[in-house]
Amino acid sequence: MPADSPAMACIIPALRYRDAAAAVDWLCQAFGFERHLVVPGEGGKVVHAQLTLGPEAGANGSGMVMLDSDSGGDYDRLLRDPQAAGGVTQAPYVVVADVDAHHDRAKAAGAVIVMAPEDQEHGGRLYACKDPEGHLWNFGSYDPWADTT
Repeated sequence: MPADSPAMACIIPALRYRDAAAAVDWLCQAFGFERHLVVPGEGGKVVHAQLTLGPEAGANGSGMVMLDSDSGGDYDRLLRDPQAAGGVTQAPYVVVADVDAHHDRAKAAGAVIVMAPEDQEHGGRLYACKDPEGHLWNFGSYDPWADTT
């Protein structure tokens, strides 16, 4: 399907942070994301942010996450803080070229490693960690889009 097709789907995880401004800085430092768009609000609060990871923003093979701070609106009441909720209900999986180097970078930035890098039965290598607000992230070398023929 052509990239400009109206039927093309693109899934972008959206995460809620108590301190989205600090999360933007940390995610860039620890995981290598880059700021695509950061919308500031009152008092240094981030209203909305878009962070990219990959060769080129918007290019095939790049990824994006969106995040924001709680603004007290109707939508905000649908979301729960992973620490207060007692666990997470989503965990982004991000394909990276060098799992061990990515792990070392994240750990040095303070990520809580919950699963050390290890080879997976289905192929690839994977590690899992939590960011400072308790969101669970998975980073691995297995690429489900890769041609397996």
